Amino acid sequence: MNALVALCHFCELHGPRTLFCTEALHPPSPDPSSQAGAPVPGDRDRDGDREGEGLTMRANSSTTQRGEMCEGCRSLPASHPGFVSIDDETGIRFLSHQHPRQPQLFSVVRQACVRSLSCEVCPGREGPIFFGDEQQGFVFSHTFFIKDSLARGFQRWYSIVMVAMDRIYLINSWPFLLRHLKLTIQSLQSTALKVFDSEQGVCPQRAMRMNSVFSPAVFPHQRSGNAARSLTSLTQHPNLWASLHSSFSWLLKACGSRLTEKLLEGAPTEDTLVLIERQTEQEEEMSCWEGAEGGGSKLQLHQSEGKLGLNFGYDDSKLDEIPGPKVKSLRHLRQVIGAADFRQLAWHVLMGNQVIWRCAEPGFIQSAFTVLKSLLPVGCVRSVPYSSQYEEAYKCNFLGLSPDVPIPAHVSSSEFSVLVDVTSDRGHQISALCEDVCTLYQFTISSANTQPTDRGPTLLNKLEVALSNENLSVDVVSHCLLCLKEEWMNKVKVLFKFSKVDGRGREDTQKVLAILGATGTSEEDNVRLLKYWMTGLSKTYKSHLMTAVRGGERSLSQ
Repeated sequence: MNALVALCHFCELHGPRTLFCTEALHPPSPDPSSQAGAPVPGDRDRDGDREGEGLTMRANSSTTQRGEMCEGCRSLPASHPGFVSIDDETGIRFLSHQHPRQPQLFSVVRQACVRSLSCEVCPGREGPIFFGDEQQGFVFSHTFFIKDSLARGFQRWYSIVMVAMDRIYLINSWPFLLRHLKLTIQSLQSTALKVFDSEQGVCPQRAMRMNSVFSPAVFPHQRSGNAARSLTSLTQHPNLWASLHSSFSWLLKACGSRLTEKLLEGAPTEDTLVLIERQTEQEEEMSCWEGAEGGGSKLQLHQSEGKLGLNFGYDDSKLDEIPGPKVKSLRHLRQVIGAADFRQLAWHVLMGNQVIWRCAEPGFIQSAFTVLKSLLPVGCVRSVPYSSQYEEAYKCNFLGLSPDVPIPAHVSSSEFSVLVDVTSDRGHQISALCEDVCTLYQFTISSANTQPTDRGPTLLNKLEVALSNENLSVDVVSHCLLCLKEEWMNKVKVLFKFSKVDGRGREDTQKVLAILGATGTSEEDNVRLLKYWMTGLSKTYKSHLMTAVRGGERSLSQ
């Protein structure tokens, strides 16, 4: 935890002063220019000087400041090396001395000390309080009194402050800090109370002060310097500062490890819900086949059909396992087939038309389908990776065929399909080591569609901007596509709820489309995309909406 703990005292002669400070020093990051395990000449000397500077007060206080210190303002002498503890697990060093090692921190702690013992006062003057700002840091302060038979009112005012730049972290640590700082404070107070009682038993100060003649002019001389009593003298604790170093070091370590940042994924996405539902359906089908008569042969047949049949999911990590030439990413596919053909192909994919590839290499078709599937929600993907016969569009929207499979006439003349013929150049031998797809294959894209594909949808327009920007890496483009898909899936949910569940009319639906940003020059393509993507919504989400609507209607009728 990037924080600092300090013990502060309000001196009757010099005002608020910092008595003791503990800070955590994280190990430096390794220098890539130096050899591993080989010390750089001069580093040991520089580290020694740096530690010496941190464990003395010459960087933080001048000779004048040291001269102004009384016994009550000083914890450790200037020649004291301070205290150092090292965490073996993390390598963090905890350093304690009267002042921080850095001048900037000295100013921050000094301001926190002054505010905790002057203007920032909690009710009753004893207890916790929180204050601070973005520039000087945020402070958790706990003020308390220590009994002293020679002080005015028989007590002295102290505070323990924790300074950090993270406001939320410090506020969330409030109960933890309050609980453990109270233990340290109670230990100091109980020890000082025993010393106070023993001193009062020997020489009661209250009766002596009542019987003495008071004169404001000679009052400081009457006290004979007793206004400057150190905390060590008040508690008679021989190892007071070593004990405080242990307490403050543990507090910094424990407070830093008790709260950790975690990535909260939130509710499952539509893709996750669809995959879970399909996995459940496949498991149920498996159990039905196993329980049926002759289940062994039928199960084997079912599994073999699954390998060559419908393939719903897609995994980019398996792309590297495909042997031979392959399509590596959407940007790679755009470079291979050209920007115009890529837009036409991507348009058909987003509109829900059937995409047919004919090629002699099943692995190449599989790689192309893998990157094209990333344009759609999982619920909209129905794929047959490679088949020896044509499959109808209601069975699959991604179909891989061998080159000799004929395309039916009604499919060739349909505007709802696109055919990609991939022919290999006979002059080049295809091998697993060859990666230059442009020189190996020739691509012919054909479709009976007559609608323009250069207007929309908006998602495709934004995607092409990202793909054409060479400054963006492939990973950045993938994350950009993921964000675009999530954005449009949210729009699909709104439109589904508005039109299908609530049953609103055409005018209201048009207003919703305008609010969703689906109107304009790309309105026709945007609406078509939204309606197609509705088919990819999970059954869980649809059922949840219908249940919520029926529950609302039931409560209204009651």
